[in-house]
Amino acid sequence: MLRLVTAAFLLLAACGDGRDANGAQVASLRIDTAGVPAFSAEAAYALIQRQVDFGPRVPGSPGHAAQLAWMTQFLRERADTVLVQPFTHTTGDGTKLELTNLFARFRPEATARVLLVAHWDTRPRADMDSDDDKRDLPIAGANDGASGAAVLLEIANVLARHSAPIGVDLLFVDGEDYGPGGEDMYLGAKHFARNPPASYRPLYGIVVDMVADKSPVFFMEGNSRDMAPEVVERVWRTAEQVGLGHIFVRSPGGYITDDHVHLNQGGFRTIDIIDFDFGPGNSFWHTHQDSLHNTGPTGPGAVGTVLITLIFNGG
Repeated sequence: MLRLVTAAFLLLAACGDGRDANGAQVASLRIDTAGVPAFSAEAAYALIQRQVDFGPRVPGSPGHAAQLAWMTQFLRERADTVLVQPFTHTTGDGTKLELTNLFARFRPEATARVLLVAHWDTRPRADMDSDDDKRDLPIAGANDGASGAAVLLEIANVLARHSAPIGVDLLFVDGEDYGPGGEDMYLGAKHFARNPPASYRPLYGIVVDMVADKSPVFFMEGNSRDMAPEVVERVWRTAEQVGLGHIFVRSPGGYITDDHVHLNQGGFRTIDIIDFDFGPGNSFWHTHQDSLHNTGPTGPGAVGTVLITLIFNGG
């Protein structure tokens, strides 16, 4: 994904004493880990491998079609309902893209629900690669695409085995990474924000993206802090309480344009869990180094554990 990252890093005020990312007082969050099912980092990592095996998942490619068919069946075997949301987009150069969002629902009758989001497509060109001859070739997208989707797919496995106290919706958005510019990116999130299910109002949303770096660190992303600070606080406080504060670091990160920005514009209070430092100096991002051998299970395991803990504590 093409992101605008600023150098403005703001100090968080008193976040450790029950305040949100803007310094406002929030209710104390007490996490009960009893009865929270385990999230398997290894199973999530295997789901990254499964996606990479399809090849690049660029809209219109064989890999894209193969993953859509597999993922639709996977979710239908586990979720209570799966809504398929096909749509088209014509790019700035006149290319017509056939795209599909998948919306898998667990306990659809529940009023209280959370929305978890990941993109499942991959970048059609390695525009940041150091090798000029390879820049026009699509990337494998092990981290940028497969890792977030894998976390949500493994959450589907957990929810199929354990009934959660709230409703959970898993949204797999397409066309996030097409590009090259922002007008041809984040397409699935933009479409969903304009066309949500009738009267759909989750408690909050969380985007999961680029979470499989071998040395994962998740800072509090800037747009998330500005748009939904109470959700940032809830997620990072949960991570601390389950012993993952060394990965979910209570420090401000840069401002990143991702799916959560467009979901917030559609009225869904959504944050981004992202490690935008993939490889030395983020040098693997949008290159052919975004491959399986540069990823690991630690980040998906940490993110999945935090999200499952939130879900089974009522959101």
